[in-house]
Amino acid sequence: MSKQVVVIAGPSGSGKNAVIGEMLKRYSNCARLVTATTRAMRAGEADGVDYYFFSQERFDEELANGTIPEHRFVSALNTYYGTYLPALEKGLAAGKIIFAQVDIVGAKLLKERYNAVTIFIMPESIEQFKARLHARNPEWTQVEFSARMRITEDEIRLHSPQYDYRVVNADGKLEATVEDVVAILEKEGYTLK
Repeated sequence: MSKQVVVIAGPSGSGKNAVIGEMLKRYSNCARLVTATTRAMRAGEADGVDYYFFSQERFDEELANGTIPEHRFVSALNTYYGTYLPALEKGLAAGKIIFAQVDIVGAKLLKERYNAVTIFIMPESIEQFKARLHARNPEWTQVEFSARMRITEDEIRLHSPQYDYRVVNADGKLEATVEDVVAILEKEGYTLK
């Protein structure tokens, strides 16, 4: 089975979106997996491009039908997010290499079902990461910031060892991080073009 699914994971602010964005710019046969959510569409977003925006009822139906095989509930946002199989299958049928940004549950599912290679994007250090998060979200209260840091530390300590690869994304070194990801994919038998 040819390799077509790649999981890029990491804590919020680790640079995983930037890595995926660079891969899509460089390689025409790469695409991002568009996931389903119950949150409202924001200005400038498009259904089927940013997310598949489902009502809670529709999300529940898709779950029951098995077209959303894994999902997570973000209680702080009262929102569900999930992998939407029809979107994934459509991309695979078009011969694309699909980049999925999912958590550990999604990563395990995609590895099992689609032989995905899983890559966890790591901050250079917790200190550097704290500075990056502060700069990105100056409006956060100390309580919010502490909660985010706890989540990040848990993801790094508990989840990152479960991924196939861990790649450090140091500040100002996105190019090197992307080169590391490309090298991993080439080694794993993906055909980037």
